[in-house]
Amino acid sequence: MVTIGRATVRDADPAVLYRILRLRTQVFVHEQRIVDEEEIDGRDLEDTTTLFWVEENGEVLATLRLLQDDTPAHVGRVATAQQARGRGLAADLVRAALEHAGTDVAISAQAYLEGWYGRLGFVRTGENYLEAGIDHVPMLFTRP
Repeated sequence: MVTIGRATVRDADPAVLYRILRLRTQVFVHEQRIVDEEEIDGRDLEDTTTLFWVEENGEVLATLRLLQDDTPAHVGRVATAQQARGRGLAADLVRAALEHAGTDVAISAQAYLEGWYGRLGFVRTGENYLEAGIDHVPMLFTRP
């Protein structure tokens, strides 16, 4: 059974937190080779940060974090396990984060995902830029 979880680091089950961080390391460090930017950057520990994840049979298949220290809020660290891609899990998480935020939400999207985020209601707000050596585009979801 697939479930969507949501918690701050302080309230997260340690085993789930471990699986979230392991998935993010697998996707961002091992797959995407992002080594010049710190994956574990301390932002997860902030009181205004909420982690979201999809779990199935005790395995975290997708995750993201919502930073709400400013307006607009910011979605980041969106990651899906390779074997779970194409199932709509990340889209479910983004929708859950948008609903939870209750405000406009920005994202620094990898450029190749601009259309995917566009289908979720995000629009481009500026020019492409490089972040961690990967082409990104700033996008914003404006709360109706």
